[in-house]
Amino acid sequence: MMVEWKFQTDFIPYLEAMSWMEDRVHAIQKGKAEECLWFLEHPPLYTLGSSAQEKDVLSPYKFPLFKTGRGGKVTYHGPGQRVVYVMVDLNKRHQDLKRYVFDLEEWVIQTLAHIGIRGERREGRIGIWVQKKGQDHKIAAVGVRIQKWVTSHGMALNVDPDLSHYQHIIPCGIREFGVTSLKDLGFPLTLKEVDEILKKTCPFVPCS
Repeated sequence: MMVEWKFQTDFIPYLEAMSWMEDRVHAIQKGKAEECLWFLEHPPLYTLGSSAQEKDVLSPYKFPLFKTGRGGKVTYHGPGQRVVYVMVDLNKRHQDLKRYVFDLEEWVIQTLAHIGIRGERREGRIGIWVQKKGQDHKIAAVGVRIQKWVTSHGMALNVDPDLSHYQHIIPCGIREFGVTSLKDLGFPLTLKEVDEILKKTCPFVPCS
């Protein structure tokens, strides 16, 4: 299948990204555009998923807050975080939401394995988790939307974001666990270096 790899080196405003992604999804549904994997960074912001609660955003919060169509709760996006929006047609692959989410999670897990980090799933907790000082810490968030079996949104891997920005929210509604990044774990990779690994481990296209 033909899949476009789209890479952005500048910060993409959230509403601009949502508009572009929505247009691309509709074009894929109509057979007028290729599937797309969009790698980008956002300026600092918070998003509320479809099951988010206002109480998970602590007042006063520091950055703009957006309600969004993805599943999940509240999360942070910002510089140093690799966001990948995945727009693929599951009509041509497998019409199975659980398998699709599993594939996204496995993408992160295999990427971390290439770096030397053990990433794991946790029952009842969305996203990918790692051990830091004997405690679970979240390193990647997953949130998806599916319209007529075409996907949007995707995942966000913490490479080197400012982790203090998570202090104004309860990430994914979970209070008792921390948030970490590659740099925080002692792996100071650049976004470009991480992108090269993501390209090798991507489950949605053949290895390039």
